[in-house]
Amino acid sequence: MGQFAAAVMRAFALGLWGAVLLQSSLSGRLDLLLSGVFHPLVALSGVALLLLAGLLLAELALRGRESPAPSRRQAIPKTWWLSAAVALLVLAIPPNPSFSTLAANRPAELGDETELSFVLPPAQRSLTDWVRLLRSQPDPSLYAGDPVRISGFVLPQPGEPPQLARLLVRCCLADATPVGLPVRWPAGRMPRADQWLAVEGTMAIEERNGQSRSVVVAQRITPIARPKRPLEP
Repeated sequence: MGQFAAAVMRAFALGLWGAVLLQSSLSGRLDLLLSGVFHPLVALSGVALLLLAGLLLAELALRGRESPAPSRRQAIPKTWWLSAAVALLVLAIPPNPSFSTLAANRPAELGDETELSFVLPPAQRSLTDWVRLLRSQPDPSLYAGDPVRISGFVLPQPGEPPQLARLLVRCCLADATPVGLPVRWPAGRMPRADQWLAVEGTMAIEERNGQSRSVVVAQRITPIARPKRPLEP
C-alpha cells in the first residue's frame, strides 16, 4: 500500500509540473521570463511530463493495489510532497518581475556589436534600434532634431534623471542585458520606476560629465500597459 501511494504521488507531481510548463507556454507567462525561441521546447517538455505521468498511472492501474508479498509501510518521500507544493504555488501565483530592479543588478554591456547593415528612418526606430545605432555611430550631431517614438520601462539612474529602457535576452532573465536611453523629462514630471511609457519627442545633444551625448527630449508621454512580450532578442 505504501509503495502504491508513493507511486501515485510521484505521478501526481510529474503531472503537476507538466501542467505548469504547458500552462505557462499557453498563457503567456513565459513571455516575462524566457526568450520566445524556447517556448515550443517548454511546451513539449510539459506534454512529455503529462504523458509520463499518465503512463505511470496506467501501469499502476494494470498492476492493481495488491503487493506480491507483505511489506512494511513505505512513507512517501518528502521531496515529492515539496515538489508538488511548489508546482501548485507556481500555478497559483503568476510571475511579476521588477524589470528596473533586475536591470539595476545586471551589466549594461552588449558585447561586440556588429556593424549595422540597415538603418530604419528615425520615427520607425524602436528603443533598442536607437541604442544599437548610437553605440555603432555615437556622434550626437548625426541625430540632433530627429523625431523619436519609443516605448519601455522607467529605469532609475543614480545622480541623473531616469532612463527609458528595455531588457534584451538571449535565453532568459538570467542573462538579461538592460539597454536605455537618457530622457529629458518635462519640468515637474518624474515617472516612477517600472512604469511603462510611450514617449514621443526629438533627439537632442546634452553635456554630461564633460562629454556630449544624445538625449531624448520628451514632448508627449503616454502611460501604457506592459507589453505581452516585454523581452527583446
